[in-house]
Amino acid sequence: MADLLSHVLLAYAGCTIASWYRPIPDRWIAVVMVGAVLPDLNRITLLVANGTLEAALGTPFDFGALSTLGGGIVLAGIGAMVVADRHRRAFAALLAGVLSHLVIDGVKAYADGAAGAWLYPFTWARHPTPSLYVSSDPAVLAVAVSVAVIAFALDRFAIRPQ
Repeated sequence: MADLLSHVLLAYAGCTIASWYRPIPDRWIAVVMVGAVLPDLNRITLLVANGTLEAALGTPFDFGALSTLGGGIVLAGIGAMVVADRHRRAFAALLAGVLSHLVIDGVKAYADGAAGAWLYPFTWARHPTPSLYVSSDPAVLAVAVSVAVIAFALDRFAIRPQ
């Protein structure tokens, strides 16, 4: 849970900082925050096994692909179709959240020293990771909360005072 919350908070902080240069309405910041959650939908395997869906569809299926760039593009496309209007803007906002999630996950520690194949379907390459953090470490959430609070405070009281 700390990993998911940290992704959402860092997406908020990134959008808030980006809005200092070009205003971003709050509703689109919320859409980016939803996009930051999309790659973690692969955790649905805690409830439904891949084999169950394979049997229902009659074709091989793996939820692990949702935490890749290709899976994020597909999920952002599905999410953009749900929006009544401004499909392209919704797709861009959801994809921005997905990309922030994947970049942040690209620098976490893995046992073998290489990140996952998160650039699938474009390449199977696994780049070496700097192993900056372990996702289960509570300090990661503390840093994410601190960054989000600082971005919020600067935005509300220094950059755009009401």
